[in-house]
Amino acid sequence: MRLRRLRLALTHDTPPVRITLFTVEEANQLLGEIRKPLERLCAMKREFDRLETRISVLLVATSGADAENPDALELKALSRKRLRLGEMIGSGIMRLEEQGVVVKDLDKGLCDFYALNGERLIFLCWHLGEATVSHWHGLHDGFAGRQSIKNAEELD
Repeated sequence: MRLRRLRLALTHDTPPVRITLFTVEEANQLLGEIRKPLERLCAMKREFDRLETRISVLLVATSGADAENPDALELKALSRKRLRLGEMIGSGIMRLEEQGVVVKDLDKGLCDFYALNGERLIFLCWHLGEATVSHWHGLHDGFAGRQSIKNAEELD
């Protein structure tokens, strides 16, 4: 795999940022490695959101309650579980980012890969449910600005 590393300095007073540039083919090859971990991260995010909702209810229910109140005990246990889950999600995202993947949205399973379109830096865009990387967008266009890749050579 011919991955290229690029260092960008955003301004003169910020440290350079290291990114990995992908071709469409390289991004598609990486999907086999990241699909399952991303699915697990999305499932963890759903559980995290479920815990957030329950914790919000328990915070109201336990206002002024004794520390040994069953709801207060549940709140304490769920808060610890949420913290551990958040750490696991953060670690999982970091592992994907170390491979050059930019995780955009765990609710959608949305990821981007830096690429070049001529001299222009862009994102190759993919989300769970798509068989291959088949769309791209500008760095500031987001998902709504996705455009279809007609052929891999168009962006390589």
